[in-house]
Amino acid sequence: MQTVETLNEGLKRAYTLKITAKDIDSKVDAELKRVAPQVRMPGFRPGKVPANLVRKMHGESLMQDALNSSIQEGVQQLIAEQRIRPAMQPSVSLGDYAPGEDADVTVELEVLPDVPTPAIEGLTLERLTVPADEAAVNAQLQKFAEQQKRFEDAPEGHAAAAGDLVEMDFVGKVNDVAFDGGTGEDMSVEIGTGRLIPGFEDQLVGVKAGDETQIEVTFPADYQVKELAGQPATFDLKIKAVKVAGETAIDDTLATSLGLESLEQLSGLLKGQIEQELNGLTRTYMKRKLLDQLAEGHDFPVPPSMVEAEFSQIWSQLEHEASHEEDPAGALAEMESERDDYRKIAERRVRLGLLLSEIGQANGVEVSNQEMQRLIAQAAQQYGPEDRKRFMDYVQQEPMAAAQLRAPLYEDKVVDFLFGKAEISDREVTREELEAAIESDEGFSTGTHTHDHDNHKPKAKKAKQADVAEGDAAAVDAEAKPKPAKKAAAKKLEDADIEPAAPGDDLVQAEPVKKAATRKAKTAAPVDAATELTTSSPVAAEAAEGTQAADAPVKKPRAKKPAADQA
Repeated sequence: MQTVETLNEGLKRAYTLKITAKDIDSKVDAELKRVAPQVRMPGFRPGKVPANLVRKMHGESLMQDALNSSIQEGVQQLIAEQRIRPAMQPSVSLGDYAPGEDADVTVELEVLPDVPTPAIEGLTLERLTVPADEAAVNAQLQKFAEQQKRFEDAPEGHAAAAGDLVEMDFVGKVNDVAFDGGTGEDMSVEIGTGRLIPGFEDQLVGVKAGDETQIEVTFPADYQVKELAGQPATFDLKIKAVKVAGETAIDDTLATSLGLESLEQLSGLLKGQIEQELNGLTRTYMKRKLLDQLAEGHDFPVPPSMVEAEFSQIWSQLEHEASHEEDPAGALAEMESERDDYRKIAERRVRLGLLLSEIGQANGVEVSNQEMQRLIAQAAQQYGPEDRKRFMDYVQQEPMAAAQLRAPLYEDKVVDFLFGKAEISDREVTREELEAAIESDEGFSTGTHTHDHDNHKPKAKKAKQADVAEGDAAAVDAEAKPKPAKKAAAKKLEDADIEPAAPGDDLVQAEPVKKAATRKAKTAAPVDAATELTTSSPVAAEAAEGTQAADAPVKKPRAKKPAADQA
């Protein structure tokens, strides 16, 4: 094979490879010898079909396989001989080719930069801590008590007020004509929850059991049913009952209603949950400051192809999130106005990924086989029993899939190593102060950061991006999860602030907005999308773990099909 370098500019490289017809023919002959004993043809005993007949029958296929194999080996040989570290999969193209001729192959790629030895000495970090005090536990207990409250029939003649539960039948009309889906029976709604379209619940104040009344509302302009959006409507209501909330005591009974044994056990579980949540916030803050220091202390060129791939990943996530906003067009327009900032985020992610990789490799950080098997087993749990083995086999066979799975844990282990090297001071703050510090655009550890591209995002999408970007969950230690006996209770605790659907919700509830708000409230920590840099895409995952594209097989270019007279 002859190799000629045709481009060496920055991180870009290009080569031409000439694979001789002799090399290709030798591979065809070798393949003929391998497959001939397996060929069956009428008139010949098994394995006795002449080689020339086998070539005539399968020559085209054998030639293509031989050519592809030669190209594959040629590219791998090029990478090894030139000591190339590809940033992404090389682009391989075959020029005009006919059987019996030499093959001219063009290989274009970008290489990983020479990352300067990262400066990890002199790192200083502040650890903001929040104690999980009794007040926080009591507040959570009170929240559960309110969510477990029971409603009792109100005294006769009681006028409904905020906090009361009203049961009703209803018929909705637009222009005095009942509309599809606008009729229901036995719908219950708690006044003041904001589950129904604006103005509906307010007009229930003062109704009594047995009343028949009519209310007027206007459907929101962005209502999910287009025919009703922005339309004025009336609802004929028949009030069947008004109920008042009974007091739910914070005692053992509350705990048993959640599947636990005692109030003490519930309080302990809540305290542990709060501590875990607060520790996550503290870690998020420290990690962000750590990565800011690394980013500000190191500047080197990164492969444009990696940046583009990372940007595409970010943009796809944002487009998906924008499609679920109240105003998708407005969200997209806001994104477009900040496209350059997102591209800078992508560049930062790639650079930090390479830095973390360099630090990890230089200091012997690695993910053990045992840890990897645990990660695979945990990830497989999201699939049904029949698909788990297929998933596990896929991860074992696909280097990129394994790298994506391994990357969050590898990143965390490098970050923990750097925490161990840093000088850390502690300061106790309130939860509100810690969350504000995480959200802040200012106050970076080095004092030199003037514009935080990581946080320069459309505000409406910030919490959603945090949910998507947070990749630490895949590497949660199994011992940190609830014991089997407590799983049901833990699940109840996790879901306790999600309001169950009720009859008629599909008609009048402003569901998309309310559910988004609920999800946002549940987010443990507003994690910054760019600081969780290496877990979001194959590109950053590969950079963080140090896996090189050369380890993955090169895509096989298909040879042009020979003309009929050449077969």
